[in-house]
Amino acid sequence: MEVGDVRNVTTGDCSDLYYLDTGMYETDGYGAVYILDDERPAVVDTGIGTNYDLLREGLAEVGIGTADLEVIALTHVHLDHAGGAGFLAADYPNADVYVPALGADHMADPSRLVAGTKNAVGEQWQYYVEPEPVPASRIVDIDDGDVIDLGTHELRVHGAPGHAPHQVVFEDPANDAVFTADAAGIWVPEIEAIRETSPPSNFDLEQCLADIEMLAELDPDVFCYPHFGPRYVGDDADVALEEYATVLEEWVDAVAAKRRELEDDDAVIEYFASASDLTDVWGDEKASEEAKLNTRGVLGYLDHREM
Repeated sequence: MEVGDVRNVTTGDCSDLYYLDTGMYETDGYGAVYILDDERPAVVDTGIGTNYDLLREGLAEVGIGTADLEVIALTHVHLDHAGGAGFLAADYPNADVYVPALGADHMADPSRLVAGTKNAVGEQWQYYVEPEPVPASRIVDIDDGDVIDLGTHELRVHGAPGHAPHQVVFEDPANDAVFTADAAGIWVPEIEAIRETSPPSNFDLEQCLADIEMLAELDPDVFCYPHFGPRYVGDDADVALEEYATVLEEWVDAVAAKRRELEDDDAVIEYFASASDLTDVWGDEKASEEAKLNTRGVLGYLDHREM
């Protein structure tokens, strides 16, 4: 799959569903945006805003014009998911932005979100663009238990605050699919492996594990990962999620052990940055920066746990 390609999701029994590789961080196979072509066409997440034209082209390829898009559904307001929302809202005047209530203010005024993102992602900020604010009149707050009706499909909202307090996942019962946000980890299709995501500053292991249990109760056939792509799990959703729970727990234990050994957080971060096994997939820079981000998140979690 090339950056900018739009693919019809035929995984499981999915219909009316497409995904696009946005080329996030100039890395193939890292950032996906999903399109649901229904009576009320929808986009699930928007990417970081960079390469926004690819999303416009993707919508046009599916047959969704600027007057047609009605729903911009955000799983959370981290800018790798919500950074393009303001651009979409400006160009698609009939689309409202559905965003978890705890993050809604950041869409209207993204200044604090930008500052926090710069602090969290470090050198990766070079790949972002400054987000455009979304008019308050176009923002629709959503919470656990809400439903976004699209026609044939609906997006049922389930809170999943372990990765971030403002995170939700969207269940699409008609497709027996869940748009997982970052609650189910990072799926790396090239090596068919699941990897951790634990960024600062709100990563909470115990809540992440509770979110995994919630996803297991939903028991979908298909996980739609923003990082990256659809994955058919069929009757084995619980197995896939148990695997991710193990990955997360072992990851936190590894960072804690290395901190005890080195007694220097900067050294811990550099250790894991140089030890990534994803260099052959994402390249040296992205693999290293991803490891730094996730290590900093765990170190912050450990500090909070010890308070």
